[in-house]
Amino acid sequence: MTTDSGSGQMVRALDWKGAFWVAAGVPPLVLFSIGGIAGTTGKLAFAVWIISMIMGFLQSFTYAEMAGMFGNKSGGTSVYGATAWLRYSKLVAPLSVWCNWFAWSPVLSLGCAIAAGYILNALFPIPLAESQQVMDWVTANLASYTAETQSVVDYMAANAGVVAADAIKAVAAADGVSAMTPWFRVYEAFQVTIPGLGTLHFNSTFLIGVALMLVIMTIQHRGIASTASAQKWLAIIVLVPLLLVGLVPIFTGAIDTMNVTNLLPPTAAYSGVDGTWDIGGWTLFLGGLYIAAWSTYGFETAVCYTRELKNPKTDTFRAIFYSGLLCCVFFFIIPFSFQGVLGQEGMLAPGIVDGTGIGEALGNMVGGGQVITQIFVILMIMALFMAIMTALAGSSRTLYQGSRDGWLPKYLSTVNAKGVPSRAMWTDFAFNVFLLALASDVGGYFYVLAISNVGYILFNFLNLNAGWIHRIDSPHMERPWKAPNWLIGVNTVLAFVNALFLGAGAKVWGYSNALWAGLIFAALIIPVFWYRHYYQDNGKFPKEAYDDLGLKEGDLGERKAGMLPYLTLILGAAVVLWANWFFVLPT
Repeated sequence: MTTDSGSGQMVRALDWKGAFWVAAGVPPLVLFSIGGIAGTTGKLAFAVWIISMIMGFLQSFTYAEMAGMFGNKSGGTSVYGATAWLRYSKLVAPLSVWCNWFAWSPVLSLGCAIAAGYILNALFPIPLAESQQVMDWVTANLASYTAETQSVVDYMAANAGVVAADAIKAVAAADGVSAMTPWFRVYEAFQVTIPGLGTLHFNSTFLIGVALMLVIMTIQHRGIASTASAQKWLAIIVLVPLLLVGLVPIFTGAIDTMNVTNLLPPTAAYSGVDGTWDIGGWTLFLGGLYIAAWSTYGFETAVCYTRELKNPKTDTFRAIFYSGLLCCVFFFIIPFSFQGVLGQEGMLAPGIVDGTGIGEALGNMVGGGQVITQIFVILMIMALFMAIMTALAGSSRTLYQGSRDGWLPKYLSTVNAKGVPSRAMWTDFAFNVFLLALASDVGGYFYVLAISNVGYILFNFLNLNAGWIHRIDSPHMERPWKAPNWLIGVNTVLAFVNALFLGAGAKVWGYSNALWAGLIFAALIIPVFWYRHYYQDNGKFPKEAYDDLGLKEGDLGERKAGMLPYLTLILGAAVVLWANWFFVLPT
């Protein structure tokens, strides 16, 4: 460790406020899936966000204790918790780190996909059918359409009862919109279908998204202090107006109580019709809690920078605690106000579901005109930048520390002259270029989100149980902040609640194989770890992995917890499999 920014090592350049600002990119994550959760859970949506945020806040106290135990580690709570499992299985420890990484890393591609959509809307908008340019095109070309034109015939077949004259007008208007749409808006160089996974789209969204990722990479290569400074100003510019948007409808009485009362799940996802609390309704509700966790638990990234904190003994708890309070404010207020103002119908609008219309909705919620709306569109792009900055900073450090601890390939443990894990960042970039191609349409977007969250829930299950395992196996280690015993117990129960979410909820997002696809991706750590541990390191862990646990090199210590960790894994797997069998989608 050093305070010299030119040393080529990680630099202790942050206090807890700096880590707080880096983690301030988490609140905008509410905007990533606010429409999807509203469509899936109906009127329950705002309650889903609140419940999930309360769970995330409680869980963070276990993570805060573990973070304080490892002042010399980077990479976040998955790294700190993984060390608890090391005595019991060489494979479970890297699994935790791997799952956390592939859950957080896709924020880059998903955020850039939404930001690219905003940029396309601003620079290459699709014209409205009633716009002058479209009407002029229709006037000039209407005579070329007859009742025998194939597109007119198809339209009449799909819309029984429509007369030929009306069908001609409708088809001509649609063709006019298509003709006047800028070519770059619909540009696609090619696409590649991968059986069992999805379709890669190399289109305009992909090109803009890659450019945005490169800009963010450039900012972060200047060091963690520079990243924190950029995040601070972005947070002030973005979060203050976002908070005001959430508060204004509450204080002006714009909340329609009918939109936030009589809480029932919908009859089916995106139906917009109230259903009942049957098995199908509970499945949709649990599916909402499953995907909300990806956002609400995310402030645990505040302790990814322990190795870069000036005083980790005091700063780790402060960073995660105050980041959690910040997230509570936003995840409580924003979904409530959105739903209270827009109602179910408004929340199901395509622009809300895919994220590209949220800026306009924010402007409308405060009664702004065109100028105010455009300002909020710009703020939305900046909010996405914040989330991406947070994800790249945290996920790259997870890769870095996983390499230092002997779980991931050695090349990831290199930092540049500014103390930045540059090779880990480039690995994140390459992975997200692939994901961006997969997420460059709405269907692929939620597919990536659903699969990546399999990893996130697995990580949380392992990490919450790591709290009590550390208490039993490592009582000798200093804990600058120690969670109350009862809270460690509550969070252990929540680990199994998360397992329930995983089994029941992964299937809700339109992909019945999302759980299995996520588990398969999680299993990829097996060849990765085998290569590092048995090929590169000849079956031994680096010396610092033992030093951090206060153990002698080559000695992982006594397994004081006995069979309990193994029984925990068996019970967790049983909960997931039972929930996946028992909970089914509404028919």
